[in-house]
Amino acid sequence: MKRRSFVAGLGVGFAAPGIVSAPSVLAQGAYPNRTVRYINPYPAGGPTDTLSRIFCAKMSELTGQQWVVENRGGAGGNLGMEVLSKSEPDGYTLGLGGIAAHAISPTLYAKLPFNARTDFTFVSTLWWLPNLLAVNLDVPAKSVAELIELCKQNPGKYSYGSAGAGTTLHLSGELFKMLAKVDIQHVPYRGSAPATQDLLAGQIHMMFDNIPGTLTQSRAGKVRPLGVTSAKRTSVAPEIPAIAETLPGMDIISWTTLTGPAKLSPDVVARLSELSKKALESEDVKAKYADLASTAWWSTPADTLAYRDSEEARLAPIIKASGARVD
Repeated sequence: MKRRSFVAGLGVGFAAPGIVSAPSVLAQGAYPNRTVRYINPYPAGGPTDTLSRIFCAKMSELTGQQWVVENRGGAGGNLGMEVLSKSEPDGYTLGLGGIAAHAISPTLYAKLPFNARTDFTFVSTLWWLPNLLAVNLDVPAKSVAELIELCKQNPGKYSYGSAGAGTTLHLSGELFKMLAKVDIQHVPYRGSAPATQDLLAGQIHMMFDNIPGTLTQSRAGKVRPLGVTSAKRTSVAPEIPAIAETLPGMDIISWTTLTGPAKLSPDVVARLSELSKKALESEDVKAKYADLASTAWWSTPADTLAYRDSEEARLAPIIKASGARVD
Protein backbone atom coordinates (compact mmCIF):
# COMPACT_ATOMS: atom_id res chain seq x y z
CA MET A 1 0.00 0.00 0.00
CA LYS A 2 1.60 3.26 -1.05
CA ARG A 3 1.33 6.40 1.04
CA ARG A 4 -0.60 8.34 -1.58
CA SER A 5 -3.40 5.76 -1.81
CA PHE A 6 -3.22 5.18 1.93
CA VAL A 7 -3.60 8.89 2.64
CA ALA A 8 -6.45 9.19 0.18
CA GLY A 9 -8.25 6.44 2.04
CA LEU A 10 -7.97 8.44 5.24
CA GLY A 11 -9.50 11.51 3.67
CA VAL A 12 -6.23 13.54 3.78
CA GLY A 13 -2.37 14.14 3.12
CA PHE A 14 10.15 14.61 24.04
CA ALA A 15 9.94 11.57 33.81
CA ALA A 16 10.36 8.22 34.28
CA PRO A 17 8.15 5.35 33.18
CA GLY A 18 5.31 4.48 35.50
CA ILE A 19 4.89 1.29 37.37
CA VAL A 20 1.16 0.68 37.24
CA SER A 21 -0.11 -1.94 34.82
CA ALA A 22 -1.77 -0.77 31.61
CA PRO A 23 -5.37 -1.76 32.48
CA SER A 24 -5.27 0.35 35.67
CA VAL A 25 -4.13 3.59 34.03
CA LEU A 26 -7.54 5.04 33.23
CA ALA A 27 -8.98 3.72 36.45
CA GLN A 28 -6.73 6.15 38.32
CA GLY A 29 -8.18 9.17 36.53
CA ALA A 30 -8.23 10.81 33.15
CA TYR A 31 -5.24 9.83 31.08
CA PRO A 32 -2.69 11.26 31.21
CA ASN A 33 -2.62 12.49 34.79
CA ARG A 34 1.17 12.90 35.09
CA THR A 35 4.25 13.55 32.98
CA VAL A 36 4.64 11.63 29.73
CA ARG A 37 8.13 10.63 28.64
CA TYR A 38 8.69 10.84 24.88
CA ILE A 39 11.84 9.11 23.56
CA ASN A 40 13.38 10.66 20.45
CA PRO A 41 15.92 8.10 19.18
CA TYR A 42 17.98 10.84 17.50
CA PRO A 43 20.29 13.56 18.88
CA ALA A 44 18.99 16.94 20.02
CA GLY A 45 18.98 19.86 17.63
CA GLY A 46 18.07 18.12 14.38
CA PRO A 47 14.81 18.29 12.41
CA THR A 48 13.27 15.28 14.19
CA ASP A 49 13.98 16.97 17.51
CA THR A 50 12.35 20.24 16.48
CA LEU A 51 9.31 18.53 14.98
CA SER A 52 8.94 16.27 18.01
CA ARG A 53 9.06 19.21 20.40
CA ILE A 54 6.35 21.00 18.44
CA PHE A 55 4.12 17.92 18.74
CA CYS A 56 4.90 17.39 22.43
CA ALA A 57 4.24 21.05 23.24
CA LYS A 58 0.82 20.73 21.63
CA MET A 59 0.09 17.50 23.49
CA SER A 60 1.08 19.22 26.76
CA GLU A 61 -1.33 22.01 25.93
CA LEU A 62 -4.16 19.58 25.17
CA THR A 63 -3.66 17.37 28.24
CA GLY A 64 -2.44 19.82 30.86
CA GLN A 65 0.46 17.44 31.56
CA GLN A 66 4.13 17.77 30.62
CA TRP A 67 5.35 15.80 27.62
CA VAL A 68 9.10 15.62 28.15
CA VAL A 69 11.42 14.82 25.23
CA GLU A 70 14.31 12.52 26.04
CA ASN A 71 16.93 12.21 23.29
CA ARG A 72 18.41 8.71 23.14
CA GLY A 73 20.44 8.74 19.93
CA GLY A 74 22.59 5.90 18.67
CA ALA A 75 22.68 2.94 16.27
CA GLY A 76 20.60 4.72 13.66
CA GLY A 77 17.71 5.18 16.05
CA ASN A 78 17.68 1.57 17.24
CA LEU A 79 19.06 2.36 20.72
CA GLY A 80 16.13 4.59 21.59
CA MET A 81 13.67 2.12 20.14
CA GLU A 82 15.16 -0.68 22.24
CA VAL A 83 14.61 1.43 25.37
CA LEU A 84 11.03 2.10 24.28
CA SER A 85 10.31 -1.56 23.54
CA LYS A 86 11.36 -2.52 27.09
CA SER A 87 9.38 0.23 28.83
CA GLU A 88 6.31 -0.34 30.99
CA PRO A 89 3.20 -0.35 28.75
CA ASP A 90 1.33 2.18 30.87
CA GLY A 91 1.07 5.03 28.40
CA TYR A 92 3.66 7.17 30.16
CA THR A 93 6.60 6.20 27.97
CA LEU A 94 6.09 6.80 24.26
CA GLY A 95 8.43 7.68 21.44
CA LEU A 96 9.23 8.53 17.87
CA GLY A 97 9.07 5.53 15.56
CA GLY A 98 9.07 5.54 11.79
CA ILE A 99 10.62 4.38 8.57
CA ALA A 100 14.19 3.90 9.87
CA ALA A 101 13.54 1.60 12.83
CA HIS A 102 10.29 0.03 11.72
CA ALA A 103 10.54 -0.42 7.95
CA ILE A 104 14.24 -0.28 6.97
CA SER A 105 16.04 -1.83 9.97
CA PRO A 106 14.31 -5.23 9.77
CA THR A 107 15.96 -5.82 6.37
CA LEU A 108 19.13 -3.74 6.84
CA TYR A 109 20.25 -5.28 10.14
CA ALA A 110 21.20 -8.92 10.49
CA LYS A 111 20.07 -8.74 14.12
CA LEU A 112 17.94 -6.24 16.04
CA PRO A 113 17.39 -5.97 19.82
CA PHE A 114 13.64 -5.82 19.17
CA ASN A 115 10.98 -7.02 16.80
CA ALA A 116 10.07 -4.00 14.71
CA ARG A 117 6.41 -5.03 14.52
CA THR A 118 5.40 -7.03 17.58
CA ASP A 119 7.38 -5.20 20.29
CA PHE A 120 5.52 -1.93 19.71
CA THR A 121 2.09 -0.33 19.66
CA PHE A 122 1.58 2.04 16.73
CA VAL A 123 -0.71 4.94 17.65
CA SER A 124 -0.56 7.32 14.70
CA THR A 125 1.63 8.65 11.96
CA LEU A 126 3.06 12.09 12.86
CA TRP A 127 4.57 13.72 9.80
CA TRP A 128 6.08 12.96 6.44
CA LEU A 129 8.55 14.71 4.19
CA PRO A 130 10.16 13.85 0.85
CA ASN A 131 13.81 13.86 -0.08
CA LEU A 132 15.07 16.36 -2.62
CA LEU A 133 17.39 15.52 -5.50
CA ALA A 134 19.81 18.41 -5.97
CA VAL A 135 22.89 18.69 -8.14
CA ASN A 136 26.04 20.75 -7.93
CA LEU A 137 25.79 23.87 -10.08
CA ASP A 138 28.56 22.58 -12.38
CA VAL A 139 26.43 19.60 -13.42
CA PRO A 140 24.87 20.67 -16.74
CA ALA A 141 21.52 18.88 -16.21
CA LYS A 142 18.59 21.22 -15.67
CA SER A 143 15.95 18.51 -15.24
CA VAL A 144 15.57 14.89 -14.15
CA ALA A 145 15.33 13.79 -17.77
CA GLU A 146 18.55 15.62 -18.64
CA LEU A 147 20.30 14.10 -15.61
CA ILE A 148 19.27 10.59 -16.61
CA GLU A 149 20.55 11.16 -20.16
CA LEU A 150 23.81 12.61 -18.80
CA CYS A 151 24.36 9.59 -16.56
CA LYS A 152 23.59 7.17 -19.38
CA GLN A 153 26.13 8.87 -21.61
CA ASN A 154 28.76 8.73 -18.84
CA PRO A 155 28.31 5.47 -16.90
CA GLY A 156 30.15 5.44 -13.58
CA LYS A 157 31.25 9.07 -13.85
CA TYR A 158 28.66 10.68 -11.59
CA SER A 159 28.27 10.18 -7.85
CA TYR A 160 25.59 10.86 -5.27
CA GLY A 161 26.03 11.39 -1.55
CA SER A 162 23.87 10.20 1.32
CA ALA A 163 23.78 10.36 5.12
CA GLY A 164 24.82 6.70 5.26
CA ALA A 165 24.02 3.25 3.95
CA GLY A 166 20.43 2.18 4.49
CA THR A 167 19.02 5.68 5.07
CA THR A 168 16.11 6.94 2.99
CA LEU A 169 18.67 9.19 1.26
CA HIS A 170 20.61 6.11 0.15
CA LEU A 171 17.48 4.17 -0.80
CA SER A 172 16.28 7.13 -2.87
CA GLY A 173 19.49 6.96 -4.88
CA GLU A 174 19.26 3.20 -5.31
CA LEU A 175 15.63 3.33 -6.45
CA PHE A 176 16.55 6.12 -8.87
CA LYS A 177 19.35 3.94 -10.28
CA MET A 178 17.03 0.95 -10.66
CA LEU A 179 14.22 2.84 -12.35
CA ALA A 180 16.41 5.01 -14.60
CA LYS A 181 18.83 2.15 -15.35
CA VAL A 182 21.88 4.34 -14.78
CA ASP A 183 25.29 3.66 -13.25
CA ILE A 184 26.03 6.27 -10.57
CA GLN A 185 28.30 5.81 -7.58
CA HIS A 186 27.07 5.96 -3.98
CA VAL A 187 29.25 7.92 -1.53
CA PRO A 188 28.03 7.42 2.07
CA TYR A 189 28.77 10.03 4.74
CA ARG A 190 28.30 10.15 8.50
CA GLY A 191 25.27 12.40 8.26
CA SER A 192 23.83 14.76 5.70
CA ALA A 193 25.82 17.85 6.79
CA PRO A 194 29.23 16.63 5.50
CA ALA A 195 27.59 15.29 2.35
CA THR A 196 26.04 18.69 1.71
CA GLN A 197 29.41 20.38 2.14
CA ASP A 198 30.95 18.09 -0.46
CA LEU A 199 28.02 18.70 -2.79
CA LEU A 200 28.59 22.46 -2.55
CA ALA A 201 32.33 21.94 -3.09
CA GLY A 202 31.78 19.73 -6.15
CA GLN A 203 33.29 16.61 -4.55
CA ILE A 204 30.06 14.76 -5.34
CA HIS A 205 27.73 15.58 -8.19
CA MET A 206 24.29 15.10 -6.64
CA MET A 207 22.53 14.27 -3.42
CA PHE A 208 19.19 12.98 -2.19
CA ASP A 209 18.55 14.73 1.12
CA ASN A 210 15.61 15.38 3.45
CA ILE A 211 14.00 18.43 1.94
CA PRO A 212 14.38 20.98 4.82
CA GLY A 213 18.17 21.44 4.56
CA THR A 214 18.58 21.15 0.82
CA LEU A 215 15.61 23.37 0.07
CA THR A 216 17.35 26.17 1.95
CA GLN A 217 20.50 25.67 -0.12
CA SER A 218 18.57 25.56 -3.38
CA ARG A 219 16.56 28.69 -2.64
CA ALA A 220 19.86 30.43 -1.86
CA GLY A 221 21.06 29.43 -5.34
CA LYS A 222 23.85 27.18 -4.03
CA VAL A 223 22.57 23.93 -5.57
CA ARG A 224 20.08 23.14 -8.33
CA PRO A 225 16.93 21.26 -7.26
CA LEU A 226 15.66 18.76 -9.82
CA GLY A 227 12.90 16.84 -8.09
CA VAL A 228 11.33 15.49 -4.91
CA THR A 229 11.16 11.78 -4.17
CA SER A 230 7.48 11.67 -3.14
CA ALA A 231 4.99 10.32 -5.66
CA LYS A 232 3.54 13.81 -6.09
CA ARG A 233 4.80 17.34 -5.59
CA THR A 234 4.89 18.60 -2.03
CA SER A 235 2.88 21.65 -1.02
CA VAL A 236 5.92 23.10 0.78
CA ALA A 237 7.73 23.47 -2.55
CA PRO A 238 5.16 23.05 -5.34
CA GLU A 239 7.50 24.61 -7.89
CA ILE A 240 9.78 21.55 -7.72
CA PRO A 241 8.52 18.60 -9.79
CA ALA A 242 8.22 15.08 -8.44
CA ILE A 243 10.85 12.78 -9.93
CA ALA A 244 7.94 10.39 -10.59
CA GLU A 245 6.66 12.78 -13.26
CA THR A 246 9.66 11.65 -15.31
CA LEU A 247 10.38 8.34 -13.63
CA PRO A 248 7.15 6.54 -12.70
CA GLY A 249 7.45 4.46 -9.54
CA MET A 250 9.79 6.84 -7.74
CA ASP A 251 8.27 7.14 -4.27
CA ILE A 252 10.44 7.35 -1.15
CA ILE A 253 9.49 9.53 1.81
CA SER A 254 10.60 9.87 5.41
CA TRP A 255 7.68 9.21 7.79
CA THR A 256 7.35 8.96 11.54
CA THR A 257 4.95 7.48 14.07
CA LEU A 258 3.84 8.02 17.64
CA THR A 259 4.77 4.67 19.11
CA GLY A 260 4.56 2.91 22.46
CA PRO A 261 5.73 -0.44 23.80
CA ALA A 262 3.65 -3.50 23.01
CA LYS A 263 0.50 -4.21 25.02
CA LEU A 264 -0.67 -0.64 25.60
CA SER A 265 -4.26 -0.86 26.78
CA PRO A 266 -6.91 -0.21 24.11
CA ASP A 267 -8.31 2.66 26.21
CA VAL A 268 -4.95 4.41 26.32
CA VAL A 269 -4.41 3.88 22.60
CA ALA A 270 -7.85 5.31 21.84
CA ARG A 271 -7.18 8.36 24.03
CA LEU A 272 -3.76 8.94 22.44
CA SER A 273 -5.25 8.59 18.98
CA GLU A 274 -7.90 11.19 19.80
CA LEU A 275 -5.32 13.61 21.23
CA SER A 276 -2.91 13.09 18.33
CA LYS A 277 -5.66 13.86 15.85
CA LYS A 278 -6.43 17.15 17.60
CA ALA A 279 -2.74 18.06 17.73
CA LEU A 280 -1.82 17.14 14.16
CA GLU A 281 -4.92 18.69 12.63
CA SER A 282 -4.57 21.96 14.56
CA GLU A 283 -3.73 24.94 12.37
CA ASP A 284 -0.71 26.01 14.43
CA VAL A 285 1.00 22.60 14.29
CA LYS A 286 0.29 22.25 10.58
CA ALA A 287 1.76 25.71 9.94
CA LYS A 288 4.87 25.05 12.05
CA TYR A 289 5.46 21.74 10.29
CA ALA A 290 5.03 23.39 6.89
CA ASP A 291 7.64 25.99 7.89
CA LEU A 292 10.02 23.04 8.34
CA ALA A 293 9.06 21.58 4.95
CA SER A 294 7.12 18.75 6.60
CA THR A 295 3.48 17.68 6.48
CA ALA A 296 1.53 16.85 9.64
CA TRP A 297 -0.15 13.47 9.19
CA TRP A 298 -2.62 11.71 11.48
CA SER A 299 -3.88 8.17 10.92
CA THR A 300 -5.69 5.58 13.00
CA PRO A 301 -3.71 2.94 14.93
CA ALA A 302 -4.84 0.19 12.53
CA ASP A 303 -3.92 2.21 9.45
CA THR A 304 -0.56 3.16 10.95
CA LEU A 305 0.33 -0.50 11.53
CA ALA A 306 -0.86 -1.46 8.05
CA TYR A 307 1.25 1.29 6.51
CA ARG A 308 4.32 0.12 8.46
CA ASP A 309 3.79 -3.40 7.17
CA SER A 310 3.39 -2.25 3.57
CA GLU A 311 6.50 -0.06 3.71
CA GLU A 312 8.72 -2.85 5.09
CA ALA A 313 7.57 -5.15 2.30
CA ARG A 314 8.01 -2.48 -0.38
CA LEU A 315 11.47 -1.33 0.73
CA ALA A 316 13.01 -4.76 1.39
CA PRO A 317 13.88 -5.51 -2.27
CA ILE A 318 15.42 -2.05 -2.73
CA ILE A 319 17.60 -2.52 0.36
CA LYS A 320 18.68 -6.00 -0.75
CA ALA A 321 19.47 -4.77 -4.27
CA SER A 322 21.62 -1.95 -2.84
CA GLY A 323 23.82 -4.45 -1.01
CA ALA A 324 23.51 -2.49 2.25
CA ARG A 325 23.79 -4.73 5.32
CA VAL A 326 24.72 -4.17 8.96
CA ASP A 327 25.89 -7.27 10.83
